[in-house]
Parts: sequence; C-alpha cells; structure tokens
Amino acid sequence: MLDHQSRRSGRRFAGSALALVAAVCALPAAPAFADPAPVPAPAAQADATPHLDAVEQTLRQVSPGLEGTVWQRTEGNRLDAPAGDPGGWLLQTPGCWGDPSCTDRPGTRRLLDKMRENISRATRTVDISTLAPFPDGAFQDAIAAGLKASVAAGNTPHVRVLAGAAPVINITALPSKYRDDLVARLGDAAGRVTIEVAAMTTAKTAFSWNHSKLLVVDGQSVITGGINNWKGDYLDTAHPVTDVDLALNGPAAASAGAYLDTLWDWTCRNTGVLSAAWFAATKGTGCTPDLEKRSNPSADKVPATGGLPVLAVGGLGVGIQGKDAASGYRPDAVPGVDGVKCGPIGLHDNTNADRDYETVNPEEPALRALIASAGSRIDISQQDVTGTCPPLPRYDARLFDLLAAKMADGVKVRIVVSDPENRGLVGSGGYSQIKSLNEISDTLAARLTARLGDPAKAKATMCGNLQLAPFRAADTSAWADGHPYALHHKLVSVDGSAFFIGSKNLYPAWLQDFGYMVENRTAAAQLNDRLLAPQWQYSQAAATVDYTRGICQG
Repeated sequence: MLDHQSRRSGRRFAGSALALVAAVCALPAAPAFADPAPVPAPAAQADATPHLDAVEQTLRQVSPGLEGTVWQRTEGNRLDAPAGDPGGWLLQTPGCWGDPSCTDRPGTRRLLDKMRENISRATRTVDISTLAPFPDGAFQDAIAAGLKASVAAGNTPHVRVLAGAAPVINITALPSKYRDDLVARLGDAAGRVTIEVAAMTTAKTAFSWNHSKLLVVDGQSVITGGINNWKGDYLDTAHPVTDVDLALNGPAAASAGAYLDTLWDWTCRNTGVLSAAWFAATKGTGCTPDLEKRSNPSADKVPATGGLPVLAVGGLGVGIQGKDAASGYRPDAVPGVDGVKCGPIGLHDNTNADRDYETVNPEEPALRALIASAGSRIDISQQDVTGTCPPLPRYDARLFDLLAAKMADGVKVRIVVSDPENRGLVGSGGYSQIKSLNEISDTLAARLTARLGDPAKAKATMCGNLQLAPFRAADTSAWADGHPYALHHKLVSVDGSAFFIGSKNLYPAWLQDFGYMVENRTAAAQLNDRLLAPQWQYSQAAATVDYTRGICQG
C-alpha cells in the first residue's frame, strides 16, 4: 500500500500500517514483447510531445495554482546515465533477471553507487524524502560516504531528511535517533554538515503522510521512484523487492526541490510535542521550510543539461492544502461507483468523489491523462491497481473506465502486479493487497459491460486486448528461498513513447507523492529493453489473461 514497513524477521511492510490502523479505527520462453519494440522517432518528429502536451493541458485545467510548487514542465533535461551505458539512468533493484537465487545484484549496486556519487558532488544541499523507517544499512552507508566525500572536497552541505510516518507503526521513527546515527557515521566530517530531520503525518484519519522517495542534490540532480531505503526489504534478504527509480539532472531536479520546500513548509509549521510532525537538527539549526529556494536556482535558472522535456508532478495528499483556489475545474460525475466500497466501514472517498482533493493532488488526473493519451498500447507495472478496502475505496473508477474504453477501442493493455501470494494476514500487510488477479479482471469486465451493455461482448473485448499476470523475475514461481516475487513498481508507459516513474500508486492512496513523466522514444525503448520486456518474458507463464495466447481465466 501505502507501502511496506514493520519489523518482523528483519522485514518492513508499510501496508501493515494501514491494516493495523484500519483495525484500530474499526473496533488490509516466449517473445519478450508481443508488439514490435519501439524505435526512435524520425528526426522531423523528434520534438513532438503529444502525451506530455495532453497531461500539461489537464494540469492547467485542474491545478493551475500549483504550477511551480507541485507540478512543473521543464525543458533541457538529461536522463543521468553513466558514460558508455545510455540506459543506466534506469535504476532497478535487485537487477538479477532470470536468476532466482539472486546472489549477484548489479542493479542494487548501481543504485547505491549512484546515491553516493550524487551526494558526493553536493556543494550546497542534499534533500532526502522517504517513507519511514529512515534509511538504514548500506543505504545509510551510501548517504554517509557521499557526505564525507563532499566535505573532503571543501563543501559544507546542508541536509534535510523528511520521512512520512504512518500512525501506530511508525511511532519509533524518531528524527533524533536518525540524526545521531548519521552524525556518528560521519565522524570528523559531521562538524561541517548541517542536518535537519523530520517525520510527519498530515492526516491520521485520512491515512495521509509523505510517501515520496527523492534524493535531490543542489537542486540540479535527482533520483526518484518507488525504492524505499530499507535494508531488510531490499538488501539483507534472499528475496529482495523488485523496484525502480530513475536518475536525471537539469531543471526538472529543481522542480523536485520546490515540491520538497512545499512539504517542509507544512512540516515546519506543525512541529512540536504531540504534534503532527517531529523534528531534530544539529548545531541548534531551526526547521528550514525554504532550503531549496534559499540555496539553489529555481527551475528557470538551472542550466540545460540536455534536450529532454520532463513533466514533474506530485500530490499533497490530505491535510496540507484543502483545494487549489485558482482552479475552475468542474469534473464530470463519476458513473457507477457502487462497487468501489467494501463492507460497512469506509472513509470519505477522496479518489472518486472529491473535486477539491483532486485539485491539490494533480498526479492523479495526470496519470489518467497519460493513459487517456495512449493510441496503441498501455503498459502498467505496479504493486497493485486495487487498494486496501475497507476503509479506502477499492479502486479508481475513472482509471478502470479509461482502461475499459481503451480496450474497447482496440488499444492493447498489459498489467503486471505483485504476486498475490505476498498478501499479508490482514489487508495490505505484505507486498500485495489482493487474493487473486480475478479481482482486477472481474472489475475490468464489469466496467466494459457497463460501457458496451453486453457481458459476452465485454468479456470478448477484454480477452482480445488484455494481458494480466503476477510478477515473476525468473522462470520459477518464487525466489530460491521459496518466497513469492514482490513487485513495488509505480510505472506507466504508453505507446512506446512516454512513461511515468515515481512513488504514486494507481490504487487509492491519499499520500504525498512525486514522480516524472518523460516523453522520448529512445528512453522508452531503453525502458522496454531493460525492464518491461524481461518482466513479461518471465511473468507471462503465470498470466491469467493473455490475448496473444488465447488465455482468459476468470
């Protein structure tokens, strides 16, 4: 869910946080690709960005007042790949495709190296955003090593670390403890590093807290995606979580910095004993709500590093801002949402029935707009597309209606989600929230039936256009130690041309999240070759629906 955390046998599941709080409140070797691999666009079309244009148009309608703080389009960016490895901007854990023992994890090594490298180049600021628990193990080692290198180069970096704290589970996520651990690791370098640490929950009753995963350095480089910096789930385990980040530099990194200033502004105004945020710092430093604005250039002042257009888009969850007062957005009524509620317990449905919530969470209409812009295919790689219900709504009705409409128009849709065998004992206590993939296909069939008016025609349409499978990383049904494959991607790709990578889930989750939309056929081809194609190569054997092989269970 809302991710994964809990300390039992060295594992942490954020999903168990929601399940526990909800309980308290109640007293959750075929071809790699069926379609031809995308190819670079002709030179005459290289600058065309119809997908980003469509999303930007939607955001200007829904959230015009949040441009520059929660969402922003910039030009002149570059996906941050090492020399000789053009696709190395894609940072995957563990990166051991085809090897169920996964003793060698090149993707994880590249991620840790990139974290350390980026931080080592800091001359002014290092801004880290995460879901609690705070970074530990080799993740914390990479942060400390990077800061030591920065100090050794003569710099005095200012560091902020912001963690989202789920109620109940994260009462042990103490900023002072993390600060002290980082200071100890820095040793003699600590005296030249200013550190601020905070943990926050913006709305306990609406299950809202920071869920973004960001590493922003000097407002000029950024790493972001779904990866939590937890050794127990990603490093010190024989069954590591499969996840993905991207690295880029240029003006879009400053967009992420502006977003973090927005979160810190709320945090600094809500710190104190028994408050919604907890804070600790070194050198008697006060809480700095505008570190990025104060220390780094704004996006329009950051020098171009390439020619890539990027759309940064985040969300404020619940509790930071009630609505975008500048928005004149009037959404259409969401039809047929009776099926989104489960049981007698349920919260107000922000996802399907709250216009004001939508205006301060532009990532949700942005993701729907990206999917709506697809003309030939949609690839979705997610932990889940249905959520913890109750108390949250089961799914985003407009998302499922869009997918149904696209299939009705002949667009091919591929959905890979975490193996339901990862489901926890209660709700989303593991890396899955469903008992069966039929929960997804049945919902899609129902939405198609509502659209087409004929259950048989709806089933035929779905079976002819959908691929649906539980995630596999190798030609086995589980890791070598017997644990099911856990997927934590938050990835959407359309038409082999544009894609989103970030921390935002497609199922209802009212958190603070952030990610990037990129439109570039070369980058999309790299994403396909390195992630989407091998993922389907191994996952298709367990598919419950696959239009290429005539499989349609459920």
